[in-house]
Amino acid sequence: MAVGLLLGTVAAHADNGLELAKKSGCLSCHSVDTPKVGPSYKSVAAKYRGQPGVEAKLIAKVTRGGSGSWGMMPMPAKGGNANLSEEDIKNLVKWILSR
Repeated sequence: MAVGLLLGTVAAHADNGLELAKKSGCLSCHSVDTPKVGPSYKSVAAKYRGQPGVEAKLIAKVTRGGSGSWGMMPMPAKGGNANLSEEDIKNLVKWILSR
């Protein structure tokens, strides 16, 4: 029973993260598996896996934007979505790092 609840929670988290990425416009430049204008979420997770402080670093990167980490194309602040909340950014980063 507990395993079923845990798997249901993991699946819900994955669905919520993808839905949030879709509704926030993130998938215009990113995808889960394949690079587009920006890196895939799996590539981001692999690059930063196990690094101390990475969650805070990526939250700051999404919030402020930047360039140079993945080529010359800059990431706009909040991915160009001024309505993206701090809580949404935190949830997106956690979801991305779980890929």
